[in-house]
Amino acid sequence: MKKEDIAWGTILLLCILIFVVPTSREIVLDASDKHPYIAGFIKFAILAMMGELLGKRIVTGRYSFPPSFIFRMVVWGIIGLMVTLVFQVYMGGAATAQEVGILPFLGSNIALAIFGSSIMNLTFAPVMNTFHRLCDLFLEVKVDNNSQEKISLSVLIKKIDWVEFVTFNWLKVGIFFWIPVHSIIFLLPNNFRVVAAAFSSIALGVILAYATKRNEIPSEEME
Repeated sequence: MKKEDIAWGTILLLCILIFVVPTSREIVLDASDKHPYIAGFIKFAILAMMGELLGKRIVTGRYSFPPSFIFRMVVWGIIGLMVTLVFQVYMGGAATAQEVGILPFLGSNIALAIFGSSIMNLTFAPVMNTFHRLCDLFLEVKVDNNSQEKISLSVLIKKIDWVEFVTFNWLKVGIFFWIPVHSIIFLLPNNFRVVAAAFSSIALGVILAYATKRNEIPSEEME
């Protein structure tokens, strides 16, 4: 185990301890209730970025801190702002749909969590994933590689392998990972949901890293 792995694990342990120790947990949750957007930004900027770093460690064998590192944290933070809002919107919308009879199983928290998670990941998640991918591509070209290439939205869109992006990110990860994960998260108390989603993004980093490594294996080795 390298020193970087110990450092990464220590940071994760400290983040977990914050929510395990009652005093610090109450302080953080109280601050999150008062300033939900700021809290969502910070949680995702730190925890989701840790997941991305872990993914790079799995793929390359080392932690990579590119020139765009801070900008990538900001992008994750913006996603944290989105998640903070849409969790309320989709759960509230699913609950209202049950109340008026558009969705069944009124009064079932499990059904509500599944409905909210499913609708969110089939509608909002693809848009968010695309936003994230476009931001990543822009940072890779302009910041990490210091390219003088003229970058426009149309250029970035053409750089995406849409078949792979849709089949893997939107369908496989969205349906088989995020819908079950968010269904569980939506069963938690409201003030724990955003931080639970931020922690789960660490696991997503591992999944994406595995997919990257799998795509690098020659086809004859996979047979």
